[in-house]
Amino acid sequence: MDHYQNIAARFQQTIENIAMSVDQLAEPIAQASELMTQVLLHDGRLFSAGNGVDAVISQLLVTSLIGRLDQERPALPAFNLCADGAGITAVLSDEGPADIFSRPLRALAQEGDLLLALHSGGDPAAVVAAVEAAHDRGMLVVAITCDDGAALSSVLQTGDANIAINAARRSQRVELQTIVVQCLCELIEQNLFGNYQEN
Repeated sequence: MDHYQNIAARFQQTIENIAMSVDQLAEPIAQASELMTQVLLHDGRLFSAGNGVDAVISQLLVTSLIGRLDQERPALPAFNLCADGAGITAVLSDEGPADIFSRPLRALAQEGDLLLALHSGGDPAAVVAAVEAAHDRGMLVVAITCDDGAALSSVLQTGDANIAINAARRSQRVELQTIVVQCLCELIEQNLFGNYQEN
C-alpha cells in the first residue's frame, strides 16, 4: 500500500497550521521566554507539568534546558513534575489525581521559581491545581493552553504568560506545543548566552 499521499497531506497540514499560528503565538512566546530568562537570571528554577502527551513535551523542555539545543553552554535548572512515576503513584493513591503535580511542587519549589503548565486537551484538574500551588508559593506561571483550556486560563494571574494554541485536533496542538517549547528554549539560550557558538 502506498501511503505517500496521506503522509504528504499530513505534512502539508502541519506546515499550514504552523504558518497560520505565527502571528498569534509570536508575542506570547517572546513574553514567556523573557519571564523564564528573568527567573533563571535571579537564580530561580523552572518546573513543568502536563498530563499524558503533554508530559512528554514537558520532558522536552527539561531535557533541552539541562542538556542543550544547538550550542554548548552551562546546564539550566529545570524539573519535570511528570517524570517521577513512583512519586506520582504515591500521591495518586494517597491524595488523588488532582494533587499529582501540586503536592511535589509545594515540597520542591520556592518563591521566584516558575511553572510551565501544559494542556493540550483532556481533564486539566491536576495542571490547574499545580498552577494554584505555584501561585501559593510566589511563583510565576507560563501556560501553553488550547481551545478547551479555559479552566487553566482562568487561574492565571497578572504577570503570568499564556500561549494559547488554536488547532482543531489534539495531535495538531501537540505539534505546535513542541515548536513552542523549542522556541522557548532557543530564546532562553540566546537571552542568556547569545549566539557565541553559532556556526
